[in-house]
This record gives sequence, C-alpha cells and structure tokens, in this order.
Amino acid sequence: MGTSRPSRPVLLTASAAAGTLLFTVLAPGGASADPRPAPRPVVRDGTPLDSPDKAAKAPEAAAERALDGADVPLAAGALRGYPRERRLAPEPPNPADKSIKLGLTPYHAIAPELNEIQRIGDRVSVEIAGRSAGGHELYLVTVTAPESAREAARQERMRRLIANAPEAAAGSKAIKSSYKTPVFVNNNIHGNEWEGTDAALKLIRKLAKAKDAGTRKLLGRNRLYFNVTMNPDGRIAGTRANAGGFDLNRDFITASQPETRAVRRIAVTKQPAVMIDLHGYVNGTLIEPTTPPHGENYEYDLFLKNTYANALGMEKAVNGLGYTEAKDGVKPAIIPFRDQKEGWDDWPPIFTPQYMPFHGAVAAHTIEFPMQVNNEEYESQPVAELRRRSAVNVDIAGAAMRATLDFADRRRQSLIADQIEVFRRGAAGAKQVPVSKETVPGVPGIGPEDVYTTRFPRAYVVPAGRDQRSAAAASRLVDHLIANDVRVRRATEGFRLGGRAYAKGSYVVDMRQPKRGLANVILADGRDISAKVSAMYDISGWSLGRLWGASVRSAADGDPARVPARRVHASTRVAYVAPRGDLRLRLDDPRAVAALNSLLGDGIAVRDAGDGAVVVPGSARRIAREVAAEHDVAFFATKERGGEVLRRTRVAAAVTPGELFALREMGFEVTPVSTKALNSGFDWGRTDVLFVSAGLDHRKLDGGAKARLDAFFARGGGLVGRGAEGAALNSAAGLLPVTAVEGNGDANGVVRVRDARGAAGFSFVYAPVWFTGLGDGVRVEQSYGAGNPLVSGHWRPADGGRGGPSDAAGRASVVSGDAGNSRVALFGTEPLFRAHPKGLYPEVARALFAAR
Repeated sequence: MGTSRPSRPVLLTASAAAGTLLFTVLAPGGASADPRPAPRPVVRDGTPLDSPDKAAKAPEAAAERALDGADVPLAAGALRGYPRERRLAPEPPNPADKSIKLGLTPYHAIAPELNEIQRIGDRVSVEIAGRSAGGHELYLVTVTAPESAREAARQERMRRLIANAPEAAAGSKAIKSSYKTPVFVNNNIHGNEWEGTDAALKLIRKLAKAKDAGTRKLLGRNRLYFNVTMNPDGRIAGTRANAGGFDLNRDFITASQPETRAVRRIAVTKQPAVMIDLHGYVNGTLIEPTTPPHGENYEYDLFLKNTYANALGMEKAVNGLGYTEAKDGVKPAIIPFRDQKEGWDDWPPIFTPQYMPFHGAVAAHTIEFPMQVNNEEYESQPVAELRRRSAVNVDIAGAAMRATLDFADRRRQSLIADQIEVFRRGAAGAKQVPVSKETVPGVPGIGPEDVYTTRFPRAYVVPAGRDQRSAAAASRLVDHLIANDVRVRRATEGFRLGGRAYAKGSYVVDMRQPKRGLANVILADGRDISAKVSAMYDISGWSLGRLWGASVRSAADGDPARVPARRVHASTRVAYVAPRGDLRLRLDDPRAVAALNSLLGDGIAVRDAGDGAVVVPGSARRIAREVAAEHDVAFFATKERGGEVLRRTRVAAAVTPGELFALREMGFEVTPVSTKALNSGFDWGRTDVLFVSAGLDHRKLDGGAKARLDAFFARGGGLVGRGAEGAALNSAAGLLPVTAVEGNGDANGVVRVRDARGAAGFSFVYAPVWFTGLGDGVRVEQSYGAGNPLVSGHWRPADGGRGGPSDAAGRASVVSGDAGNSRVALFGTEPLFRAHPKGLYPEVARALFAAR
C-alpha cells in the first residue's frame, strides 16, 4: 500500500471550457510500524507534482491507447512458445533519473539490462505490457523453462479450464501433474519506492544463469512473471504518483490509468495464484496479511491460509539476513494480522494485493521494506547513507521474492487447488466459509473481528436505458464489468427476474460465475462499517452501481440462466444522430459534456435549451455524427430553437489529480493556478470561472494577487469551490453568505442525497462538508439524506463527538447563488474523486457552465 503519507490535500490545477447553462445539480441514477493500532493516515491522490501543467493531459481513452502496443495473448493454439525474446529499444540516458543518486538502476538502463539477460539462455522472455501515462514502456518479464508453441497452448487451455470450468478443472489429472503455477511479482508501483525493481532484476539474472537442479525444477513447474517497474514515470521523477498525478495503488477498482489497466490485463490473462507487491518504507519490514476489516467479497478462508503461511516464510527469510536494529537500523519484520489490531486493512479493492484475489490469487501481499530513502530523507541524507539503506532494501526485497518462489513451488498443487476452489464456489453459488481456528488451522489469533462475509444476490440486472443518460451509463458500466472478466449477458426479449419485469436489451449478471466476488465489488452498495473499527487505511465505500450513473438492481431469487439472452463482449453503443431537423443533446453524462466541448471547439453555434440540454443546428449533422461516434452519445431530433448561443468557458482551477483528469475527460481545457501562480501575477483576462479544491490559500496571497482576484470576481468571474478549501476561498473573498461546517476528516463513502427538486440520489464524500447559515439568495442545490446518510463506507463523529453523519443529515451539501456580479457554487461532496464517481461528473460541469 505504501506508507508515504502526503499532507492533505494534494495540489494540482485545472481549467475548463464550455457554454453557459442554467445550473441544475442532477441526482445520479438510481514511516515506522508499531504493533499497536496506528492512527489512520488520510491518503488522497498522491504527492504534489512538480509540473502540474503536464499532468493528466489525456482523457480516459488514452489509458486504452497506451495498451495498443502491448503484447496481447493470442488464442490458444496460436500461442508462441517460450522463450519469446524481444529486443527492447532503450531510451536515451537521463542523468536526472532519481534512481541514480541511490545507486539503483535508472529506468533508461532497464531495457539494456533485460536485453543482456535474454541472451544468457532460454529461460527469460520480455513483453511490453503497455505504456505509462508518461509514455514509458512497461516491461513484463516471464521466467520459465522453455516451452514449445504446442506446450504453451496446452498451458493456456488448462488456465482457461481453471477460470471457466472450475469443477472440471478440479478433476483434471493434467492440471495436477503439469500445470505451471503462475507467480506474479509487482514492483515500484509507487515511483519513489524503488528497490523492488533492482531486486527483481538481480533475481531474474540469477534464474537465467543458474545451473542447479533446484532452479531447473522450479522453472519446470512454475511460470514467474515480473512487472519490473509499474511506475516508470515516478521512478524517474522520484514521485509516488505517475505522470498523471495518480497513486496507482488506489486505482484498481476504477482503472483510470494505463498502468493499472496493464496489470488488470496481466491478472486476467496470466491468472496468478501467488503475487507480491513491493513497497517501502516501514521499519520493521511489513508483510501482509492485514488487520480487519477484511474484504467481504473474498474467499477469505483460502486467502488467509495461504497468505499467512507465505508471510511466515518471508518473515523468516528477511530476519535471517542478519540485519539488526542496533547494527543496521533494521527492526524485525511485522505481520499486521498477527501484530497489529487495526489500521492496515484489506477492505477496499483499490490496492494490487486486494484486487488480485478476485482473479484467483490465493496468496497476495504488500511488502514494505524498512529503510526510508524517499521524500525528506532523499534530500537530507548523505549519498553514502542513502545507498547503504537502498542496498539493505534490495537485499530484503530479494529475500521476500526468493521465499515466495520457494513457497509457490512447495505448495503448487494445493495453491492451484485453492484457486480452482475460489472459482468453483463462484460458479456453483456456494456460500463463503467464515474464518475460524477450525476452517483456517495454523493461523493463530482468528477472532470474530476477522469474520467478514456477504450474501451474494442471485443476479444483478442493469436495465435497458430509457433515456440517453441511463443508456450511456449502462454502456460504461457493462464495458467495465467485461474488462474485469465478469460475464455479462444481454436480453434478447423482455423478461421477469426476482419479481420485476425488464425490457429487451437489459444486461444480466448471473452471480453463479467464477468471478462473482469482483462482480459484487463493482455492483453492490457495500456496507457501513463505521462501527467495526476506529481507523481505516483508505476509502471504505466505492459502489460503481451507485456512482457511475447506471441503474443497478439485484435479484435475490429467480433463475437468470432462463432469461433469453446472449453473452456479450462489449456493450451496445449509444451513438445516434437523428436524420432530420435540429438536434438535442442532454448534458447528463460526462461523455455528453465532452461532446459539447468538442462541438464548441469546432465553432458550432450550439444553443442553450435551458433545461440541462443543448440544441445543435441540423446544418452541423456531419460533425455531430463524428462527435457521436467518438464519444458514444445520442443526438435526438428537436423542434426547439434554444436560447443563448454558447461559447467556450475559460476556467482556471486548483484541483487534485483525479479532478483534473475528470475535467479533461469531459473535454475541458486546463489552465493551472495555485497560490504561487496567483502571486506571480496570473492574468485573469482570459478566465471566466475559477475552480478551487486544493492548492489555493487566500491567506498566503500577497496584496497584488488579492486585488487582482477581487477584480476578477467584481467583473463577473465565477467561482466553483469544493470542500473546505473551496469554501474557505469563498469566505475570504466575501462572496456567497454561507457557513461551511467540516465533518470528520477521515470520513468517506457513498451517501444518500436529495436535489433541489426532492429527487433522491447518491454522491461520494471524503472529509465531508455541509453548509449552514444560508444568507439571502443562496439556493440549496443538494442536501444530505435524512437520518444516517451513509450508504457504505466509514463515517464516525470526530473527537469531541461532532462531525458525524447525524450532524450532516438534511444539511445542504451543494449550494449556489449570486454574489454581486459573480455566480458561485460550493460542493461539500467529492463528485470527481480520483476520477472515480463518473455519474456525478456532470454536476461539476454544470456548475462550471453556470458560474461564468
């Protein structure tokens, strides 16, 4: 997970462009370790970027484009054998690479190293898994005994049998005797936690050269996969985040970044039974399994049995290196499940080892080597000391890797049997097995606090969209399910399931499928776990069913197999342009916002329809067709004339990386601003709206910057603020007369809300804010639900008993109004958090449109 804990919030900046619309908020459809509980770190979007203007330049589609050059596994029967030697084109030497100071391998030296290793013998193969957000290649190394094309195809058939027909796989003698156990080692997901990469390169070279019988047997029975560096951008720059400003170890359920999509592809196509993820820095070396709460969708009995056993082996190997606190500053290793009470949980599937079990990893670990060399230590410590510490970390990472390979080899048959059992339970609809000393013998200290299970519905249905918004949201959600290897069928005629009627074209997710756990992670509401533990490591609620804008319904009973339907491998596209007349486009989905920004960029005279839609002249039908195809949106015929002709809105904003990414995904242009930028004489002449959530502190502005900002608002410049910093700027500038109340800063999750019309919906919060003392002219656009508004997540009162969900209940969560010539909107929710709650994006887009 990584224990670099940046101060919150993270600074980034953004800008946008679009037309003026009436603001209407839409309701969405439908580091040192301690054995004692550690205080929960508030970990947001990663560390501030040195060059925020270069971050997140591309929309989400760029993540897929970054995979275009990847080596895609071929159909069984057409597979190449091993080795698959590929000569890598090295990058030019970069003397600024931050690895160099530590005596570690700079990114530009990795390709030459791998080229040399491939020439040693016939065990090492290199594939390009994709490219990073910054354009650097991701190297996936496979180490195994040579395989003919025929044998590689045979291995692939066995892998697919395990994933797709686990009951048959359980009885397969071939799998028991000759299936190679897949082991995955992921390195350097946090760019400034370097040493896993160097340990992996050393181990790969050693395996390539070794002539002993033990190595030959290891590689004859296993396939070892090494993601040499998952975050080359951060490795080079010395940052936790990638070039897009994202903490990749928070992105797995959303998969917005090309690096996480590449690892998702590895998870699906390689199907590791064992994986480890190398991080820093916790002293002593931290080796998962974790403290409660444990993810309720896992087959946790199988996972805990194997993960704890491997942890013991790694602990022995690490401690056996002989490092001591007195001599080297290295404390003994820690296993959180055994040694800590809470604060290092595996609840959210946003981390690599918490995502991989859904694809069959029955042992998965975060490993944190001990000696800190990043952040302030990187700058303050002598080079010799940094290199000593790095060498210790490389040694410890290597010991963990070697112990894991030994574990996987010794237990390969039982590991594969447990992987098959994970998939079998899903396919059969079997109940989960609660952990206990009887069900998981050999693991000490299991108590009721470790028991987390769920009740899977018989099926989920994503109803056929009745309008553009629901159709677009359903399409997006279904494609995400399919990308995660969840089986989806589309109804070929109307049907009833679970007591409800559904139209033809609705999508059905039968929960009797091997990867039911992942399906449930994506589609279920989740759970309010506030009473379970006092501290959480990161987010606690994430429901894509509630936050991506689609309607999702669960069916507790019925037989989805009887629904007349066919399996789909992509959603049905929404794109449509009416053949005659002027065209109407509703702005209730992020793709529609992107389409509008594209049209305005092309100079089309789009008019405001005044109801959250726009009117496009029929004369622009050809361009509308291109835009509809690119953004998968629908333009319907209309006789409306529309009102004001829209023009692009110029927005400067100081925001988090996720917010910046979301704005650009919707087609907004970005002009970075910050406290420093404003003090440097920022020119407001080309700006219509200021969007602030992080990085702009009015108290630190000099006199000239304050005067220029005041003049901007006085002449009609708008403000959209999010969270405590946005509200603080509003107050300091004397704009909207409201009082912002900050809730518990650790609170996060999915919440119930109501819009100004009383329509129920959902939103997302992290460090929630609400508004009281509303002055004249302030409009409540959205309010928190009554009672306990938290649907899923963790939200307790802060110390002193205030700031809990009951204090927020019924209070305004989004407000707007006029302040002199300026139009203001303030959000207490987080509708763009980490580029995740896609169904909420249009709320911010509409606020930006209206605030000009």
